[in-house]
Amino acid sequence: MQTRACPASDLALPILGVGCFSFGGGAYWGEQSQRDVDAVVATALDLGVNFFDTAETYNDGASESALGEALRGRRDAALVCTKIQPDHCYREEVRRHCEASLARLKTDRIDVYMIHWPLNPSSLRHYTTDERRLGRPPLIEEALHELDELRREGKVRHLGVSNFGVAQLAEAVATGVPLVLNELPYNLLSRGIEPDLLPACQRHGVGVLGYTPLAQGLLAGKFAGFDELPPMRTRTRHFRGDRPGSRHGGPGFEADTFSALENLRRAAGQAGLPLGDLALAWTIAHPAITCTLVGARNLAQLKANVRAANIVLAPELRAELSRLTDTLLEKLGTGVDYHQSPADSRSW
Repeated sequence: MQTRACPASDLALPILGVGCFSFGGGAYWGEQSQRDVDAVVATALDLGVNFFDTAETYNDGASESALGEALRGRRDAALVCTKIQPDHCYREEVRRHCEASLARLKTDRIDVYMIHWPLNPSSLRHYTTDERRLGRPPLIEEALHELDELRREGKVRHLGVSNFGVAQLAEAVATGVPLVLNELPYNLLSRGIEPDLLPACQRHGVGVLGYTPLAQGLLAGKFAGFDELPPMRTRTRHFRGDRPGSRHGGPGFEADTFSALENLRRAAGQAGLPLGDLALAWTIAHPAITCTLVGARNLAQLKANVRAANIVLAPELRAELSRLTDTLLEKLGTGVDYHQSPADSRSW
């Protein structure tokens, strides 16, 4: 598996990583067999896909536990990334939550430890109803300096952030704490990071982890229409704001999203590739994306992801795929937060 170096760091990542959101099972993705998790992790390591991304909030810690179990005996072959939720980023709480993640992961160090979302009331509201916390979110300086103490102690090897916008990334970098990665949504239907945020990451010497490259199944070609999608996957600004669970409150861009998907399906047919393979290969081809994270619930999904990661798209085809989704990019704008309205975005 090809690797790419994180700028200003000795860390190199495979171009394809395993997103572990489904590990451990839970309300969002449903039941997940530990046997399948074990098989996915073992085979991924054998294929050189050795980067695994989880978070303390994924399935209430069960994702970390499942990954830790699957890595028994092979921990040294893996790179593990996990994330601390924003309402746990107070100086006096960071260490406790880091150690809890270490225990669930059954390891003595975390390779990349990230702040999951920016530190502001709009972000914290999804994790807590405590008005004291909402009224006084953690400060980025106190959070990163406490995280840096853990790095100096060896409990954490590298630090990063997730879903930080241009201004928030600049503020984090200004603390002087070394950051290696910013984890951001990126796919053919969600290209908002291209105009401003990707260049900002490059200026600051911060690598990029791209997540949801298949738009949670929308680009996998498995669904004939939007109404077939599980409600949890129709909450972004691509869809109407009156769909169940949506919180952006806007009209959405369903006609533009559907049109883009139809054009992409035709392009995939002309290229002789499954839509999911084409979409994943397009994302991985961007040189500013250090590693692209894709979920894999079983061996078949993992092998499909690896197959797509080895597809080399002609520059003309990649440019054409981008052109087919330019209108959607223009309408959705450059925001990182696809779940909330631009006026109430957690990222800026």
